[in-house]
Amino acid sequence: MASAEDQAAAAALLGGDPAAFDGLLSTLMSSSNADRSAAEAAFHRLRASHPEPLALRLAHSLAAPATPADLRAMSAVLLRKLLSPTPSSDASSNSAGAAAAPPAPLWPQLSPAAQSTLKAHLLSALQSDPPKPIAKKVCDAISELAASLLPENAWAELLPFLFRAASGPEAPNLQESALLIFGRLADYIAESLLDHLMTIHNLLASALGHPTSPDVRIAALGAAVNLVQCLPTNADRDKMQDLLPAMMRALTDCLNSGQEASAQEALELLVELAGAEPRFLRRQIADVVGAMLQIAEAAQLEDGTRHLAVEFVITLAEARERAPGMMRRLPQFVGRLFAVLMQMLLDVEDDPAWHSAETEDEDAGEGNNFGVAQECLDRLAIAIGGNAIVPIASELLPQYLSAPEWQKHHAALITLAQIAEGCAKVMLKNLEQVVSMILNGFQHPHARVRWAAINAIGQLSTDLGPDLQVHYHQKVLPALANAMDDFQNPRVQAHAASAILNFSENCTPEILTPYLDGVVGKLLVLLQNGKQLVQEAALTALASVADSSQEHFEKYYDAVMPYLKAILMNATDKSNRMLRAKSMECISLVGMAVGKDKFRDDAKQVMEVLMALQGTPMENDDPITSYMLQAWARLCKCLGQDFLPYMSVVMPPLLQSAQLKPDVTITSAESDDEIDSDDDSIETITLGDKRIGIRTSVLEEKATACNMLCCYADELKEGFFPWIDQVAPTLVPLLKFYFHDEVRRAAVAAMPELLRSAKFAVEKGQAQGRDESYVKQLSDYIIPALVEALHKEPETEMCSSMLDSLNQCMQLSGRLLDENQVRAISDEIKNVIIASATRKRERTERTKAEDFDADEGELLQEENEQEEDVFDQVSECLGTLIKTFKASFLPFFDELSVYVTPMLGKDKTAEERRIAICIFDDVAEQCRESALKYYDTYLPFLLEASNDENSDVRQAAVYGVGVCAEFGGHVFRPLVGEALSKLNNVIRHPEARHPDNIMAYDNAVSALGKICQFHRDSIDVAQVIPAWLGCLPIKDDKIEAKVVHEQLCSMVERSDADILGPQSQYLPKIVSIFAEVLCNGTELATEETNGRMVNILRRFQQTLPPDFLASTFSNLQPQQQLLLQTILST
Repeated sequence: MASAEDQAAAAALLGGDPAAFDGLLSTLMSSSNADRSAAEAAFHRLRASHPEPLALRLAHSLAAPATPADLRAMSAVLLRKLLSPTPSSDASSNSAGAAAAPPAPLWPQLSPAAQSTLKAHLLSALQSDPPKPIAKKVCDAISELAASLLPENAWAELLPFLFRAASGPEAPNLQESALLIFGRLADYIAESLLDHLMTIHNLLASALGHPTSPDVRIAALGAAVNLVQCLPTNADRDKMQDLLPAMMRALTDCLNSGQEASAQEALELLVELAGAEPRFLRRQIADVVGAMLQIAEAAQLEDGTRHLAVEFVITLAEARERAPGMMRRLPQFVGRLFAVLMQMLLDVEDDPAWHSAETEDEDAGEGNNFGVAQECLDRLAIAIGGNAIVPIASELLPQYLSAPEWQKHHAALITLAQIAEGCAKVMLKNLEQVVSMILNGFQHPHARVRWAAINAIGQLSTDLGPDLQVHYHQKVLPALANAMDDFQNPRVQAHAASAILNFSENCTPEILTPYLDGVVGKLLVLLQNGKQLVQEAALTALASVADSSQEHFEKYYDAVMPYLKAILMNATDKSNRMLRAKSMECISLVGMAVGKDKFRDDAKQVMEVLMALQGTPMENDDPITSYMLQAWARLCKCLGQDFLPYMSVVMPPLLQSAQLKPDVTITSAESDDEIDSDDDSIETITLGDKRIGIRTSVLEEKATACNMLCCYADELKEGFFPWIDQVAPTLVPLLKFYFHDEVRRAAVAAMPELLRSAKFAVEKGQAQGRDESYVKQLSDYIIPALVEALHKEPETEMCSSMLDSLNQCMQLSGRLLDENQVRAISDEIKNVIIASATRKRERTERTKAEDFDADEGELLQEENEQEEDVFDQVSECLGTLIKTFKASFLPFFDELSVYVTPMLGKDKTAEERRIAICIFDDVAEQCRESALKYYDTYLPFLLEASNDENSDVRQAAVYGVGVCAEFGGHVFRPLVGEALSKLNNVIRHPEARHPDNIMAYDNAVSALGKICQFHRDSIDVAQVIPAWLGCLPIKDDKIEAKVVHEQLCSMVERSDADILGPQSQYLPKIVSIFAEVLCNGTELATEETNGRMVNILRRFQQTLPPDFLASTFSNLQPQQQLLLQTILST
């Protein structure tokens, strides 16, 4: 209950005299924090004690034209917040002071009479023709309320009011407001408007052509764009199709009358349409894109206008899921856009700050257009692909490269770097031309052109590697080494060092080693350069070269390490923070490259410095924090268990970084409270009607820390045990951290590492007295969390990683898993299969689009391959469950088999068929007689797939035939003849021993052996056994080889007459098989089997006639003879 004092205050504020309430509204806008907080508190009390009078008073202030404008605006904002179905907890803006739980929605608390009055006040406030800013806020309030009332049919008079207002050109402000509300509500009313579509169509058509008001035209455009997106079917959208020319005219009219601000609003709406419903534009695509390119080409327009027109065309090119291939049908437009973007790259001046290289500022002198063009070239190439882009580039680049202006050379080289990722496959076919074009740029007299050439080599090293490295190292590395001598242009030197980094990342030690003397020597010179920018680049390059050349770097260690340590010890100024951070990175990578023995003494010194640094307070933006986290983890990888004493220093700050809360700001997507979008460190995403701003630096530090935790657990195994109780509760919740993929990926990867650490510690008695129940407890915490995260995971690739992680965790937990957990895992596997099949079906739908082409097909293929990774992991998980629980898993398998069996179909991909076969192979092998009931379904598929054209499918199938021969008993017997014929086809195939086919061959030989062993009475012994022996030994499938050779060994030990043959005629062959197996050490047989073979040979020596043995030995290869003589003589 409100106190008497509160009641009196409320009566004063809401009483007859509006002055007191106006005073409260004014104070809510006060610049004094104390006054504003007091007013907010008073407002909250009123909302709690007198919701109805408060709402009515606000509505009255809003509707009364006599209320001062700022108070009317404030009333509209507060009323919108009060009427929101999800009220926020604060009175005015996003004040941090009010952290209380949000109050209950206000509308249901009002009496029917008050509700009617409020609705009437809101509509009359609009009719009173308020100033624009107030009208917009009234529209917000009406839209907010209508969104919850219209679906319930609880505001009958609103739509007729909007129809009347939106059709009245004589009151343009009211017409604009009505159209704005239409646009906002399209989502909620689209269904109910379907009966009136033509009325709306005509109303929008006339508003789009309003004779005098561009604002009405733009509001109509917004309503049309939103409506098209909300209509449920293509047929409904087609009814609005002929509005498109009027929609485009609304844009061109604004441009022709010089109203660029309105034109930009129109462009933003059309960009939204291009992203959401590109096929709506398809019939008139040439006109629409042509108009946009005219805007993009019009140099007299503002940059912002031209950029939006470019964005429109690129958005269409990127709309692959909704309109695959549509833009590739318009090569002339792609060519025009490409030309516009290259032209925009000329917006660059020679800025002295660029040459002096005192700061990081690489883009000094670049105009607005330059950055936009750079980003758009990259996006365009990725969206359209190399087949369309490379011919256009081949025409334009030579023109630019033969022009006299340095800017054109610069633009050409920047273009090459930007399109490389999207055009990689096609550029690789023309690599010679591309490389020589770039290397010519290294000779250009202008430093910025040389910089751009180096930049292009760096980018291509990433996008076209390792082909570029393999074929052109002899041209590229010397060119980069020369560029490092350009002492007049430190920025060029630094960039050459950075390109060495890109080049070496995709490079084998064999390619890099011959150049190391020269490259390392030059980098050491750059390390002593006066410019910090150059030193930093040299450090990063040295780190990468060491990482790529590994032990080959050892010969430079003594020359390099003193410089690195000197920087680490002495670069203590704030201005040198990055330099010092990079010296840590470099030292730790060099240490890892040369190994513990060489690095040990320096490592101790370095860790002393890091420990001292760890204890000093750092500023939030200090790069050393994240570099230090990574350096410690590398030192751990290098030193292994010797690192354990440092863990108590490393872990507390690492946990703190891993536990950082994301710095997130959430505003309404429609609101005017702009998130500071110019701040580079803030990334904004729009989700539904919310705009979310996230500070990325915090997320990156968090991701680094999570990755490092995973590294420590992986490296230290049981040594990590003491930290598990702190790390598990930190990382498990991050399995559902959707702000940053890298954080999620690290958490996923860490799960099995934590379990492994706990399991090893318990097994080795290093678990501080804990026993297996601790592993069970940890498994019970991790596995359900993984299953739940998998259920919510939006990214296909991450699903694969999660399944992989889950599989490892299940292998570690084994029978610690209980029935409910197995049920939950099975259910989730079912969901994953269904979701994956749905995604594939949607992709198949895309192939039916009018413009679908080969390029689209290729991209689709890549997406489907990701899907196959998911299936692969599903089969691994099922394999683990089957191996762990054997026949007791079969009830779960029965539920899943309805999803697995269809994957055997002819219409499925080879990979899907292979996976389905592998799952059945596991069931048959692990569940033995309990699995016989599945033979009728699966065996026909196995036999057919044994001769599949895909070798992986054949391998899985013939392996399964062997399993069924071993465990299938009477069920398999009737099929022995067919099985022999299928296996014979695999073994006798002319290409059987080709590297692609050899695994299927080895498994077919193994299956044949199992038929010989388990179905002897169903085969023609005289034919089949010598055929089998003739294929031995098998050498490529090492696992199967050990099984088969052990099986042969057992048969000979038993003096199996069929195996030895009539009058022991197969004995020479058996001796030669044993000799070859023994010559391969433990490659083809276990140590135990080898021992048994030796014993058999000794027995032969004692029991067989000497001349028989001598003639057998004489047919062996010399090294085999030698080995047998040695064995038999000892």
